[in-house]
Amino acid sequence: MIWWKCSILFQSVSIDRWFNAGLRLGATVAALIMALILLFLLLESWPALQHIPLMRFVTDDAWHPLEDRYNLLPMVTGTLYASSGSLLLVIPLGIASALFMAFYASPRMSMLYRRLIELLAGIPSVVFGFWGLTTVVPLINQWQPPGASLLTAILILTLMILPTLVLTSYAALIAVPDEYLRSAAALGLSRWGMIYGVVLPAARQGIVAGILLAAGRAVGETMAVLMVAGNVVQHADSLFAPIRTLTANIALEMAYAMGDHRAVLFVSGLLLLLLVMILTTMAGWFGKEHHGE
Repeated sequence: MIWWKCSILFQSVSIDRWFNAGLRLGATVAALIMALILLFLLLESWPALQHIPLMRFVTDDAWHPLEDRYNLLPMVTGTLYASSGSLLLVIPLGIASALFMAFYASPRMSMLYRRLIELLAGIPSVVFGFWGLTTVVPLINQWQPPGASLLTAILILTLMILPTLVLTSYAALIAVPDEYLRSAAALGLSRWGMIYGVVLPAARQGIVAGILLAAGRAVGETMAVLMVAGNVVQHADSLFAPIRTLTANIALEMAYAMGDHRAVLFVSGLLLLLLVMILTTMAGWFGKEHHGE
């Protein structure tokens, strides 16, 4: 009997060691892949970075690679306008949806709504782009031509990043300890008073992490934005002006780019990667702080 118990204990310890080693290996492989991608972008960008001053990427008078003009600033602003506009819409919608699921909906309604949001998260980006191109663009075109514009890109991106914020915010809200809620109820707070004064402050870090993750996806989205934004290299002077984002520019021109033109496209990719890495790191930091409380 003692031998059998020792055997079970030994097997359990052995499985734990193998599992731990597997996790370490997986994490190492993931970090190595990320490092190799960064190294690849640096190597491919280096021919341009060697002899094109960085200031030229924002001071050249236009984006005409065949004429040795490499102004990336209109596409940087287009990317920031589209992602920032979608965040302005998705933050109130996402937090309101998460609060509805956590505190206002019945358990059955909350489950159905969560399944709907999860289904929305699984729709491929090209489907969003195709729907935007065939439905949203003509509707906006009737209001203000040409239809394919910054506004269309913002609306499509809002739908695409909404599930990310809703699900992460919901997870942060339901992770608030029950003791907080019971203490708030004992103080006689209303439901909104409890949410505003207790729940939202306690879940703040998790919600902010969700916002940053949603921002990372908005910045890196390619196909849907390419299909609905109009793809004109210019600084948008209104919501109805066509724009081109950095990701769309890479997708459109990489197939035929050569020499410095190709290297500058990799500079764009390097810029995007660094921006997404910053947002993801910030999200991880906020999430870690949230779980540590």
